Amino acid sequence: MKKVELEIAGLSYSHTQSGAYALVFNETKGNRRLPIIIGGTEAQAIAIELEGMTPSRPLTHDLFKSFAEEFEFTIQEVIIYNLIEGIFFSKLICRNKEGNTIEIDSRTSDAVAIAVRFACPIFTYEFILSSAGIILDDEGEEENSGETKSNLETESSPIELSESDSVPQKSIEELEKELNEAIEAEDYEKASQLRDQINSRN
Repeated sequence: MKKVELEIAGLSYSHTQSGAYALVFNETKGNRRLPIIIGGTEAQAIAIELEGMTPSRPLTHDLFKSFAEEFEFTIQEVIIYNLIEGIFFSKLICRNKEGNTIEIDSRTSDAVAIAVRFACPIFTYEFILSSAGIILDDEGEEENSGETKSNLETESSPIELSESDSVPQKSIEELEKELNEAIEAEDYEKASQLRDQINSRN
């Protein structure tokens, strides 16, 4: 089966499932997007790595990476290999120090959280993109590339700070204090927004 490489386009709140997020992929050589609904905890694990943040204590996926490095095996790639009744199935393609390739079944959200930590490519198969992908047309609008829309194809608005949180009149010192508090509280979505606000001031 033909593999298609994906890249992470972003994370956004899901409008259809409370407390969930849409993890959106772009195909690297094409105009299709693949949205997958994941939980808030998994979304946070992906977001903090993409934002280059370091939690005060290792998260589960950081622990996995440390374990893998200690025992000298690497993640070569992640493959989203099936879609059954709205559920995406993935596996990690690993290589041990003897050079043997091992496949490990995984939830897609966990596989992606691990992939970003190992900086390894993420693939899916053409039949999955054909059935669950969204095509961007010439006007930038999205159309479903399959015959029917998947309930996972959620169009959601980007994560933003609330009006009370995004206050430009606050000083750099106040913003930095809030940033530290957000990191301590492991609220990494808010922390990334505060960091961007601080960077825009400098």
